Amino acid sequence: MKVCAVIPVYNHGGTVGGVAAKLREQGLPVLLVDDGSAAATAAQLDALARQDGIQLLRLPHNQGKGVAVIAGMRLAVEQGYTHGLQIDADGQHDAFDASRFVAAAQARPEALICGCPIYDASVPRARLYGRYATHIWVWINTLSFAVRDSMCGFRIYPLATTLPQLAHASMGRRMDFDTEIAVRLVWAGVPVVNQPTRVHYPVGGISHFRVWRDNVLISAMHTRLFFGMLWRAPLLLARKLRSNP
Repeated sequence: MKVCAVIPVYNHGGTVGGVAAKLREQGLPVLLVDDGSAAATAAQLDALARQDGIQLLRLPHNQGKGVAVIAGMRLAVEQGYTHGLQIDADGQHDAFDASRFVAAAQARPEALICGCPIYDASVPRARLYGRYATHIWVWINTLSFAVRDSMCGFRIYPLATTLPQLAHASMGRRMDFDTEIAVRLVWAGVPVVNQPTRVHYPVGGISHFRVWRDNVLISAMHTRLFFGMLWRAPLLLARKLRSNP
């Protein structure tokens, strides 16, 4: 089992260095994926990539978080890694929890280790409550409660079973990616381990969530997944009955 941390970066020059340093302290190799950042962040990423255990993959222009994560995971597989740890570059996740995620993956190497956020008082209330609409749709579209929080960008993917799912032309490429890949992995029969992790929203933190654009993308994704669930429903229900005799 070989784990590589994949960090999608888009103008997070002020925080990505700290995230990478914490991961390196835990012995994880780090792959930074520059999703078309501005010159200042690009220069910081070049400097980070000169450090031991950190490499940089640069995309030609901004294409979205999902595209960056997919590119990183594909490169990780080419380099012989079996698992990819995804974490955001903005510092909201407790990167020191990475060792706990890795331990969970070692215990269940076939599973998706999915972050389950423990929020502190810094979480914006509107964002916290708004997530429940997606939670409900994910539970409907998987006919299960397997994924407790599909929007958390802190997780470990088993790459052998994840990469085939990335071939779907309809796969979300921006903020809809995290949820869609989680649903598709459940459909594919990949077990899920929900790993609690602390989440803090730093003051002045950079968010690339665009309310109108990303909510439209997420709504379209839920609709697409719902119709995908309908023809898979007999299989999903049969699988559920087999696991709960």
